[in-house]
Amino acid sequence: MINFRLIRHLWLFLAVAEEQHFGRAARRLGMSQPPLTDQIQTLEQALKVKLFERSRRGTKLTPAGAAILPAVKKFAEQLERLELAVREAATGQRRILTVGAITSAMVEVLPPLIEKMKTTHPDMTISMREIDSVEAVPLLQAGDIDLAFARLEGDLGSGIESMPLREDRLAVALPKEHRQSARSRIRLASLAEDDFVMFHRRVSPSYFDGLVTACNNAGFSPRIVHEVGSVVSQVAFVGCGQGVALIPSALKRMAPRTVVVRPLAEKLSVVTTAAAWNAARDDPSVAAAVLALQDS
Repeated sequence: MINFRLIRHLWLFLAVAEEQHFGRAARRLGMSQPPLTDQIQTLEQALKVKLFERSRRGTKLTPAGAAILPAVKKFAEQLERLELAVREAATGQRRILTVGAITSAMVEVLPPLIEKMKTTHPDMTISMREIDSVEAVPLLQAGDIDLAFARLEGDLGSGIESMPLREDRLAVALPKEHRQSARSRIRLASLAEDDFVMFHRRVSPSYFDGLVTACNNAGFSPRIVHEVGSVVSQVAFVGCGQGVALIPSALKRMAPRTVVVRPLAEKLSVVTTAAAWNAARDDPSVAAAVLALQDS
């Protein structure tokens, strides 16, 4: 039997954990604070652990609360998917494609695909979530998403197939006052003594490793002084004089006045977006989306 009371208590726990404040969580939930506090205490008694520490500065998760938070978040996402599936089934739309995508893919790749799928498969609903590239394969293997759009290359593991969608030439972002900023092209080897701002490896291992390999092939190991969470952050750090960065050429349009972007003398390209799916699962919705991508 489904324990709806426990489900409600977990929703309340998640709200307090995200807001880090009982008052803000209560307002978000459309309830007063005392009942929220009482129900969190009821949950703590049921689980036999303390979930929150309260102080004048707000509310913090205890180690036990922090330990269960990832599982509660995943449970909440699954409930949202279930609710969507029930709603769509009630209206006669039973085909749901769950897509995980990095931010750049949401801007560049997904809009035309979604428009095309609306025309060719009007009975399909596309449910989206933002992911990091490193999350793509585990989420596909777990069945949490059906199709991923991320920076992916090479062998992705058993059953996972991929298709490159976007590639771009590598360029280098330099502070405006850099000694080589006036050059029209930059040799990668000439950056051997520079500090580098790099994309976090944990966000996209294949992308990070590809850049490091390119430097190694040019005869040096990059001195990485900052690792950041996005390519946009790389450009921002360069603009603050924190080093140089290897970025896709298309990012030149996002460079502020304090940054110059120059093409590399070497013709080096990186996959900026690939589609990936779990071929072990026979899903007609995925097959339809992949076919649409191949025809575009």
